[in-house]
Amino acid sequence: MNRFFDGLGRGVVRFRWLVVVAWIVVAVVCVRGLPSLASQVDNDNGAFLPADAPSNQASVLAQPLIGSVNHSQVPIVAVTSGAGLSSVDRSGLEDLVARLGRVPSRLSVHLLATSPDGRAAQLLFASRVSPFDATGTKTLVDDLETTIGQARLPADLAVHLAGQVATNVATQEQSAKQSGQIQDASVLFIIVLLLLIFRSILAPIITLLPAALVLSVSGSFIGGLGSAGVLKVSFFTQILLIVLILGAGTDYGLFLVFRVREALRSGSDPRSATIYAVRRVGESITASAATVVVALLTLLAASFGLYHDLGLPLAIGVAVMLAAGLTLLPALLAIFGRAVFWPSRTRPVGPRAGVWERTAASLVRRPVRTLVTGVVVLGALSVFALGFKPAGFGGDVAAPAHSGAAAGNQALAAHFPQSSANPTNVVMRFARSLWNDPRQLSVADEGLRATGAFSALTGPLNPNGAPLSAATLAGIQRRLRPYGSAQQLLGRPLVPPAGADVTATEYQIYLTTARYLSADGRTVQWDASLKVGEPGATAAIDEVPRLRTEVAEVARRAGARDSGLAGEAPGLYDVSHISDGDVGKIVPIAIVAIGLVLALVLRSLVAPLYLILSVVLSYLASLGLSVLVFMKIGGQAGVIFLLPFLMFIFLLALGEDYNILVMTRIREEAEGRRLREAVVRAISATGPTVSSAGAVLAGSFVVLAIVGGSGQGNGGIRVIGFGLAIGILIDTFVVRTILVPSIVELLGRWNWWPSHMSSAATHRRTDGRQEAEAGATGAAEAPLARTSTAPVDE
Repeated sequence: MNRFFDGLGRGVVRFRWLVVVAWIVVAVVCVRGLPSLASQVDNDNGAFLPADAPSNQASVLAQPLIGSVNHSQVPIVAVTSGAGLSSVDRSGLEDLVARLGRVPSRLSVHLLATSPDGRAAQLLFASRVSPFDATGTKTLVDDLETTIGQARLPADLAVHLAGQVATNVATQEQSAKQSGQIQDASVLFIIVLLLLIFRSILAPIITLLPAALVLSVSGSFIGGLGSAGVLKVSFFTQILLIVLILGAGTDYGLFLVFRVREALRSGSDPRSATIYAVRRVGESITASAATVVVALLTLLAASFGLYHDLGLPLAIGVAVMLAAGLTLLPALLAIFGRAVFWPSRTRPVGPRAGVWERTAASLVRRPVRTLVTGVVVLGALSVFALGFKPAGFGGDVAAPAHSGAAAGNQALAAHFPQSSANPTNVVMRFARSLWNDPRQLSVADEGLRATGAFSALTGPLNPNGAPLSAATLAGIQRRLRPYGSAQQLLGRPLVPPAGADVTATEYQIYLTTARYLSADGRTVQWDASLKVGEPGATAAIDEVPRLRTEVAEVARRAGARDSGLAGEAPGLYDVSHISDGDVGKIVPIAIVAIGLVLALVLRSLVAPLYLILSVVLSYLASLGLSVLVFMKIGGQAGVIFLLPFLMFIFLLALGEDYNILVMTRIREEAEGRRLREAVVRAISATGPTVSSAGAVLAGSFVVLAIVGGSGQGNGGIRVIGFGLAIGILIDTFVVRTILVPSIVELLGRWNWWPSHMSSAATHRRTDGRQEAEAGATGAAEAPLARTSTAPVDE
């Protein structure tokens, strides 16, 4: 393997200018030719449910009423500042309907309802644009807003877009702005930290530059996949990609740059030092990236789309980062040479003990006490993980404050029944038309009200807020049916057809039933408000199984062939249920997959076992500390449900990065000296790298928590950012530098079983070597023979 990376290093150094130009060309082509990642963001967790989720099946059941789930429907709310909608206002609305009818993607547009207070009207625009097409919905919303601006509307009439499509577009714009803030803040933080670490001007820029370039390339590529419908992109994908690429990319850069500086201080010239660094840490970087990619690709086995579609984009980003780390960064280091570290000294220096060498020597002298202390402390923190309670299933589905969608949603909630603002939809499908047997409709309506589960229930028997009997509704339908179904008449003038024997009120009732009864009379739905509270609250989510059972029983008594619950609460219950199932399925797969990678890299079956166990202990301690901070101290009722899953995957993957760097260095040093001395020298050499890399990665997550968690409804982002930062710090400064070296010292040669280094003969031979022999071994591995291999901070 060293031969491969030696050849790679030599090729990159030889063609360094060509490598840099090639990466610049790739970046320009991707950024200009592909859609941005931000344009593909969907913040609705329900959009990531599988097709067989009960809430999705209920939506399909309601298609005769709401249309295809692949068509966008945008409520448009018009509110008058006067006492009620005047004839002038109605004339203006008719002009608006006519203009909206010329929007290119229109399927239908009609007046849906007039509010009970008479001061507002709700129009419904249906478009062939898919609600999951971020670019298409942005164009649709822009077209609708332009059309509204051009309509001849009275001065007292305010018109706003409302609903989920308008909300998603508004949140996409906010997400794009916020992701830019996160990226800028992360870059600034990393540069400042690298300036402190290297005490040079160019080193921070060159270390970070490949990661910044990769972020543009991978973001555009993932945006293209989202636009093509290959995957859905959540806000979590967008922000985690930024943090992961900048943080992990900088880590890989530090692995290489520290080794180049080490070689320079041992007397090598810059190009030889770059080749040597690629040869020595190329395998470590590749293995580190491989563990992250493997862990992320295990998410493809998830049923919940948010997890499933999180894995591939982030894995793509890490894979591109690996390519840049092994080609672009070495090319830049070879081009700039010693100037990278100016004004710090990179000339040869004599060996001297640093803080990491003294610390490591102290720890390995008492490995049992060190190990027990670390396990007890982390174990105590892990106990708090038992108090974890999930929350935040809904994501950020509210429109940003001061946006047009926020004004529209507010008007919708203020002037129409509460159940229409964010309803839980009860849907039933009958074998025969309810117009022919209205008694079944009465049985279903009365049965739903008798459950006591709903504080408000709006349906075909009270479409405008006033109750009426099923027989009365059937009579209105018989008189108007010759002129067309309610769905067909919605696009006509707002007055009864000439010759129809109905009042204006009866005509309005008939039109409004288009939302609740299908044209064939077989599908019916009710908009319900839950008595237990808001549909996104934990109480409402917990109520869903009972509601489904009761609705199914009412449907059976009414003679319905099928039934279901759709809306936020049922969708979030499905999110919770499917998400929990994914955790139990993905975690074992990820552990086995990463264990195999570690076994191949370390050529050992023993080391992967305790390395994974150490990360699991670190994970439990980090989760427990998060529960302690946010629930016990912060007073939150629960922690966002994504935290345990994301913490496990990220800490398992990223934690093994540092494990691989430390363990491969211990193995390298143990080839020529006693194990205890090898551990001390390895920790001395990798300590600055691991601590710097951990600080960069943890700091990146802190930036995510502060900047990403500052927006409306982004408390979950704050918790995720701080939780992952806590985990990285524990992993870096406790597990990697205390627990792992202690275990290595205690296990001795069994660390490497069954490789040749575990044999008793090899162990005795290594233990018997003198320092001079170790030095001779090091000399055979020039260029680091001249002085200590430990990096020295000037």
